[in-house]
Amino acid sequence: MGGSYLDTLGGYIVGVPKSGSTWLANALSQHPDLQLSNPKEPNFFSTHKGTFGRNTNNLVWDEYKQFFIDDNRMKIDASIHTFACPLAPKRIYDKFPNMKFILCIREPISRAFSHWRMIIETEEDKRHNVNWSDFSFAWRDERLRYDSLYGKSMERWLKYFDMNNFIIIDSNIMKNKQKETLQKIEQFLELEPYNYDLEMIKNANKASDRRPLTLVGSILKIIFSSIPNFLKNPIVKRLQNKGINIYSAPIISSKSKPHEITNLHYSVCYEEILEDLMLFESITGFSTKKWTDIIDNYIK
Repeated sequence: MGGSYLDTLGGYIVGVPKSGSTWLANALSQHPDLQLSNPKEPNFFSTHKGTFGRNTNNLVWDEYKQFFIDDNRMKIDASIHTFACPLAPKRIYDKFPNMKFILCIREPISRAFSHWRMIIETEEDKRHNVNWSDFSFAWRDERLRYDSLYGKSMERWLKYFDMNNFIIIDSNIMKNKQKETLQKIEQFLELEPYNYDLEMIKNANKASDRRPLTLVGSILKIIFSSIPNFLKNPIVKRLQNKGINIYSAPIISSKSKPHEITNLHYSVCYEEILEDLMLFESITGFSTKKWTDIIDNYIK
C-alpha cells in the first residue's frame, strides 16, 4: 500500500460469528500498542457484509483508511464474516501477504444454533425478507451454514497463506482461560505483555440482551443511525465496555421467546459438520475430538 500508515495493519480477527470475538476485540483494544478498527467490523475485504448482506464490488482502497487513526500502533481488523468469504483470502493476500490471523471458533453446530437464535430473536431475517423461523430451513441457507464449515473455508485460505499465519482459538477455552489466551495472542502478534483489566470487559452481545425492537425502539435506532460516527462511537464504546445495552430497555424492546438447542438441531446438520471437521483437522492439525464427541452424544 505504498508507505501508507495502513502498512501497520498487522492482525485480523478473521472469524467466526458467535465465537467470542466481541470479548476478544474489547480486550485487545486495551493494549497500548494495538488499534482496533472502528467500527469493529468494517467488512471491507469480505463480500459478506454481516449475515445477509453481500457486495461483490471491487475494493476502493482509499475508503479503508477511514476505519483507523493515522499512528504507528499495530492495527487490527475484526471483521469476523471474512473467514467464510470466498474472495477474501486473495484480496487480503494481494495487499497484506504477511497478515496474521486470529481465528476464534467453537463447536460448529452450537455456533450455527447461536447464530440462528440471534437472527430469530432480533428478527433480522424478516428485515431481509427471509424466514428463518425453522432451523432446518435456515441451515440450508449458505448464509448460516458456511460460517460453520471451517474446513471448507480454511482450504481456501491455505491456498494463499501458511498455517503459521494463523492462531486458532477455541472460544470455550478462551472463556475459561482468558489471561492465558491473551498471552498467546500477544506472542503470536509479537507484542509486549500487557496487564489487561478483565473486569472492565463486558460482552454486550449476550443472548439475554437480544430482544425484538418495539415501535419506539425502531424509531430510536433510525435516529441513532443518523448521528455522525465521530460523535456516536466514543459513547457506544464506553457503554459496550460497561456491558450496557440501551436496546434492552422495556420501552425499546420486548422479551423474545426462548430457544434451547436439542438433539433435533444436531440431527439436521451433523453429517455435513462431521465430514467438514475431519477436513479441518487434517489440514490444520487442530484437534476437533472434543467437538465430535459432543456431537456424537447428541445424535445417539
